[in-house]
Amino acid sequence: MIGMRHPFADSVAIAGASTTGFEARNTDCSQLSYVTDACVRVLRDCGLQASDIDGLCGSLPEAPSVQAALGIPEIQWFANPAIPFLNQLAAAASAVHSGLCTVALAYHGSYRQSWNTASALRDPFRRGPGGSPTGLPPPPESVHGAPGYTAWASRYLHEYSVTREQIGLLVLNARTNAMANPAAAMRSPLTMYDYLNARMIRWPLCLLDMEMPVDGADAFIITTAERAADMPRHPVLIHALSLGMINQCDEAQTPSLRQHGQQVVVKALRSRCSFWIEDVDVYFPYDGFSIIALNWLENAGWCGPGEAGLFLDEHWDVDLGRIMIGGKVPINTHGGSLSEGGTQGSGHLREAVHQLQWSAGERQVKGAQRALVTGGGFFFNSQGVMLRRA
Repeated sequence: MIGMRHPFADSVAIAGASTTGFEARNTDCSQLSYVTDACVRVLRDCGLQASDIDGLCGSLPEAPSVQAALGIPEIQWFANPAIPFLNQLAAAASAVHSGLCTVALAYHGSYRQSWNTASALRDPFRRGPGGSPTGLPPPPESVHGAPGYTAWASRYLHEYSVTREQIGLLVLNARTNAMANPAAAMRSPLTMYDYLNARMIRWPLCLLDMEMPVDGADAFIITTAERAADMPRHPVLIHALSLGMINQCDEAQTPSLRQHGQQVVVKALRSRCSFWIEDVDVYFPYDGFSIIALNWLENAGWCGPGEAGLFLDEHWDVDLGRIMIGGKVPINTHGGSLSEGGTQGSGHLREAVHQLQWSAGERQVKGAQRALVTGGGFFFNSQGVMLRRA
């Protein structure tokens, strides 16, 4: 059952978003250090003191460590939901709307660890006991986790005759956009030749089809629309938000590419929004794996099932070297997970906020009023939020 009620529509706002920028290497800073840096930046950007914060929400590090690092005297609400980051946004927005807190500080620290990069195994501060985050030896290979996306990517190419060159357009789009983003980890030029000859990890996905593990952090201020209106930056209103999951929600048991969490998210958003993709100025599909973004394009309604490859061909701007839907709507203007870095969705949300605050610099979409962010993958973590400029 998809409910149409969305009580905090346009009444809760993102007042500011800041980042430390990202590096695709094991740096000398801790995850807490990066998070603290990003939080201090967003507090200053919004003209706030630590004492103004009464809600705290992030992934890792946990809230007590962040509160202590920032010197926040008291908080009356906190949470540490699992990633991707729109879980944090949903929790913080709900807390603000319900009155559990008034000004929430939400954060996410991306950090290279042994679950997302083998180089972390050589760093004793990053690997877990015994060389793994859990302290246990790695389990046998299965269709769960990263291999699940490669299995479904293979199924997708087989069913719809999509080519790797078409998927490559999404990867090249990310790199072109990242080259204009000083926060991005990967900013060197990329060609189709480079993509097609990149190291194959699990066919059909090569190294460039998978998000880049990075060190860095993002932070956000979430508060009421009225309170945000008194802060220095233009408020970005949360128009509609949804998290989606079906009862068979893991990689091995998902029924098909046409029935998983993404469809639930889109149905819920469409029932709660007063506008849809034809009115969106910039779109942010999650691209932890390139195949995820192709599915989001189809499920959000930009094209039909199995048509994403042809859609990318049709909307590829040769002169700009990027995707421009209808010649005007760009995708992942920050470079996405594939080139800015694997931020588990916080980078997508941060860039959407900056686009709607008209503070994206060289990347700015002129006059942007509305943005759609569709986060997470197929299975247990699909998410979406429609944002609009106040």
